[in-house]
Amino acid sequence: MSITTPAQRSTGEQAGSRHPGLVLAIIVTCQMMVVVDATAMAVALPKIQNDLHFSATGLSWVLNAYILSYGGLLLLGGRTGDVLGRRRTFAAGVLVFTVSSLLGGLATDSGWLLAARALQGVGAAFAAPGAMSLLMTNFAEGPARNRALAAYATVAGLGMAIGMIVSGVLTDVASWRWVLLVNVPFGLAIVVLTPRYVAEPQRHPGQIDLLSAATATAGAVALAWAFIHASGSGWTAPTFGALAGGLLLLALFVLRQSRVAQPMMPLRLLADRTRAAGLVAMGLAMASNFNISLFVPQFLQNVLHYSALKAGLAFLPMAVVVFLVARGGRGLLPRFGPTPLILAGIGLCAVGLGWMGLLDADSTYLSGMLVPLILIGIGIGTFLMPLTGLILRGVEPRDSGAISGVLQTFQQFGGAIGIAVLVTVYGTALRHSHAEPRAAMAHAISVAFLGGAGFLILALLSITVAALPGRSRRAAPPASPPATSASPSTTPSSTTTPSTSASSSGASGA
Repeated sequence: MSITTPAQRSTGEQAGSRHPGLVLAIIVTCQMMVVVDATAMAVALPKIQNDLHFSATGLSWVLNAYILSYGGLLLLGGRTGDVLGRRRTFAAGVLVFTVSSLLGGLATDSGWLLAARALQGVGAAFAAPGAMSLLMTNFAEGPARNRALAAYATVAGLGMAIGMIVSGVLTDVASWRWVLLVNVPFGLAIVVLTPRYVAEPQRHPGQIDLLSAATATAGAVALAWAFIHASGSGWTAPTFGALAGGLLLLALFVLRQSRVAQPMMPLRLLADRTRAAGLVAMGLAMASNFNISLFVPQFLQNVLHYSALKAGLAFLPMAVVVFLVARGGRGLLPRFGPTPLILAGIGLCAVGLGWMGLLDADSTYLSGMLVPLILIGIGIGTFLMPLTGLILRGVEPRDSGAISGVLQTFQQFGGAIGIAVLVTVYGTALRHSHAEPRAAMAHAISVAFLGGAGFLILALLSITVAALPGRSRRAAPPASPPATSASPSTTPSSTTTPSTSASSSGASGA
């Protein structure tokens, strides 16, 4: 099913905003909310489980309900902004996100909370794609735009760690509900200020392909459900049925993208071997990073008996390191090129997660987690900017919105499917452990960390394949991006478009 709308002229300024500070605050605040909410609930999960009676494996849906709807509808959100107006779509997405945050904060049972989280993801999917386009419209090319991009990307890069810290403070001082309710005043301010101060980019005629969006989202949800169901019930007929159904739906999505006149995911963008390998590596990296956001807080609270506040603050060293490396390492890209930095950064993350795979019930934060989290922070700050730039390199301006949506989709789907797979690993290890509950949980979480390290090894292999000699449709390398971004968080998404002065980078969920 498709909706076609005629082109309309832009009503806003195109060379720069008369209120740059306020415009940047609006866009960065939206980006912060979207990125933080992908992982912020992780610190609150133990208290949510007690209050709303989630199962140990079902608890992962508090994260996945958001991530899947966000990732599944990103391409639709980007296309809707192109056709109906990016400022209008941005404001509508923020409004949906704000209302659903209020509903989630008032939830009285698990179903209510999961529905609100899924609706939050819908709002984020329509708000996030327009944020970068609005930034490009409201800041003239050159130093002003580069400064804005640097602020935007820094927020994205720190999203996971900031989300954990803020979540820990709010959960401990007030309630887990305030992790959601805190979005309400900020969201309302964005909705009110955006039409007044943010310039509207030009609209473009096109089709809004609802069928493709539904197929992609349903396929990803089916795959995630299959793995999470397997974690609690084993590989039964319903598990295999959902797995087969999810793969079929995703295959139908790809087939439709090859046939429709205006695909949401132009397959020609994946024809470049380097870009395709980079997207695979990004998805695998986000799978690993979201694993950190899910299991580190649970280990700290359920095994080490930390408070939510203390668990959130445990991420502070990692946040500081990500920020320092991202800001201080920009000069390394022209000197070494992207591939060595990507390999080094992902390798450090793999070492950190492998180290945490040695945790047991007798481990402490200082002996078993602090150094690995610092290594992971160094790794994220090192690989995320060059990997994003590698993916965006050589994309034509007409495909700038599409590649941004594709990149964020890989990030979110990678995180969601990664969580589902590693919850299966965790649940299987927990079921087969004969130790006392605390030791069994510590063992199961350590096995999940090893699984996350396995994802990163696959990412290293993907980048290595991309670096091998061979034909690859590639343009000349772009100038160095201004800053890096994360997803878990990673953050967990957010990136720039190639329509910048060359190619600037940012990613969510790390």
